[in-house]
Amino acid sequence: MDLSIVIPIYNEREVLELLIQRLGDLLGTLDLQHELIFVDDGCTDGSAEVLRALTVSVPTLTIVRLSRNFGKEAAVTAGLDHSSGDAVIIMDADLQDPPELIPDMLDSWRAGHDVVCMRRRSRRGEARFKCLSAYCFYRLLSAISDVDIPVDTGDFRLLSRKAVNALAQLRERNRYMKGLYAWIGLPTAVIEYDRAPRAAGHTKWNALRLFGLAFEGITSFSTAPLRLAMGIGLVTALVGAVFAIWIIAKTLLFGEPVKGYPSLISIIAVLGGIQLISIGLLGEYIGKTYHETKQRPLYLVRELVNHEK
Repeated sequence: MDLSIVIPIYNEREVLELLIQRLGDLLGTLDLQHELIFVDDGCTDGSAEVLRALTVSVPTLTIVRLSRNFGKEAAVTAGLDHSSGDAVIIMDADLQDPPELIPDMLDSWRAGHDVVCMRRRSRRGEARFKCLSAYCFYRLLSAISDVDIPVDTGDFRLLSRKAVNALAQLRERNRYMKGLYAWIGLPTAVIEYDRAPRAAGHTKWNALRLFGLAFEGITSFSTAPLRLAMGIGLVTALVGAVFAIWIIAKTLLFGEPVKGYPSLISIIAVLGGIQLISIGLLGEYIGKTYHETKQRPLYLVRELVNHEK
C-alpha cells in the first residue's frame, strides 16, 4: 500500500459523505494505491452505519470500531496500528484540514522527510479566545518541553512507515500524540496552511476538555510544574524565615502585645494553598505512573469492517 489516510471520528455523521467525496475526487488524480481508515471512537450518532453503507461503493474504506470512546489520542493510535501504507496521513473528519493539501505533503515526503507537519497560519471559524489560548499553549509547551514540539500544529500531518513503526514502540497510556510525533526525532518538514471552518456539525472539544488536553501535554513532556512548585516553596520558605527574624527582632526590641490575627490567618491560608497545589502536582505525576504500571491496552476493537466483510 502506498498511502494510508487515518481519520478518527466521534459523532461526525453530517460530514462523512462530503469528506469521502472530496477525498475520492483528490485520490482519483493520484497514481497511488491507497486505503481510508476511519476509526469509530464510540460514535453514538449513527456514523458507523453511514460508513458501513459507504464501504459498498468505496472498496478502499476500512472502519475500525472501538468498543467505547477511548479518546482521540487512542483512536489515532488505533488507526496507525491498522495502517499499511508507506506513507500515512492523519486528518480530522470535519474538513478544517483540506484534503487538497495531500499532494504537497507527499512531495515533501518523497524529498526525504519522515514527518510532514501542517502548521496553521490562520484558523477561520474559531473563537478568538480559543485561537489566543492555543497560541499561548503551544509556545508555553515548546518552551518548557524536553523535546522540540513544533508550534501551531495539530494532528494533521504525514508520517513515513519508519515514523509509524517508531511510534508503535511507544505504548505509554498517557498519550499526547503531538509530543510523541516530535519525540521520535526523525527528519521533519513544516508546511503552512490556512485552516478552514468546519464543513458541518460542531466541535466536540469544550473548554474543559481542551484544558485537560493541554495539562496532559505539559505533564507528559515536562517536569517544569514540579520544579516550579519547588521554586515557589523555596521562595515562600525564604520569605517566611525573613519574616520570622523580623518578628523576633521586633519583639526583643519593642515587645509585642497580642495582635496580628488577620496577618497570621493570611499567612496560613497562603502556605496551605501552596502546599495543596504542590501536592496536587505531585499526585498528577504519581497518577500517571499508576496508570502505566497497570499495563492496560490502549484501546479495544469491537469490529473491523471493510468491503470484504
